[in-house]
Amino acid sequence: MATYKKRGYKPKGKDDEQRFDEQESTTAEVFSTLDESASKTEEWVSKNQNYILGVIGVVAVGLLGYLAYDQFVQKPKDAGAANELYYPQQYFDQALNATAQQDSLFNLALNGAEGKYGFLDIIDEYPGTKAANLANYSAGMAYLSMQQYQEAISYLGNFSSDDAVLGAMAKGGLGDAFMQLNQPSEALGYYEAAIAHSTNDYTTPKFLYKAGVTALELDQKDKALQYFQRIKDEYSSADEARTIDAFIGMAKSGK
Repeated sequence: MATYKKRGYKPKGKDDEQRFDEQESTTAEVFSTLDESASKTEEWVSKNQNYILGVIGVVAVGLLGYLAYDQFVQKPKDAGAANELYYPQQYFDQALNATAQQDSLFNLALNGAEGKYGFLDIIDEYPGTKAANLANYSAGMAYLSMQQYQEAISYLGNFSSDDAVLGAMAKGGLGDAFMQLNQPSEALGYYEAAIAHSTNDYTTPKFLYKAGVTALELDQKDKALQYFQRIKDEYSSADEARTIDAFIGMAKSGK
């Protein structure tokens, strides 16, 4: 650490004077080293000035390019895709509530009609947009309802969301598709992922129940009991809780 001469300071003796001289010498060496380092830094900056300015320029251009792309390309693209999504979503909603011709309505939602895009068109024409992501979810659910399970797996697998309900429903839908393909181990993994995605009164008891039933099929009775017991303890007012005592009994039998 550099030592500075205090105002009015006078050495009291030869030893004190010697120490003072040594301190002054050390201070001078420190400042000399700092001066040399500063000179070397200035010299390096001077020699590499063009390179430094070039790097700064690239970063600035990249940032401005990103902002311009977001403002003039991505946002208009998102808006256009969202507008296109409205049309097939109407058919999808109608299909969910229909008692007849469900498949026809789902096909209209998937492929569009009357010059309007369907979910599949939006996915192809507006990749990377929020609307295309939602179209993957709706397309996957449409294929699941139409019993086209491989297609359902493909589109639901491309959907990603932090939303508590949609994210869980997509994972649970994947579980349903694998269950229909007689792949219960894969189905159970997705039901468990749906449970872990979020905790809410709608999706959690639904997939606890499906996970429990699937675990029973796989003869994993301890795991099944755990899921059924959670429904009884935490979601006693859910529809899945109405017959839960019977399933708890099945999970306990033979243990």
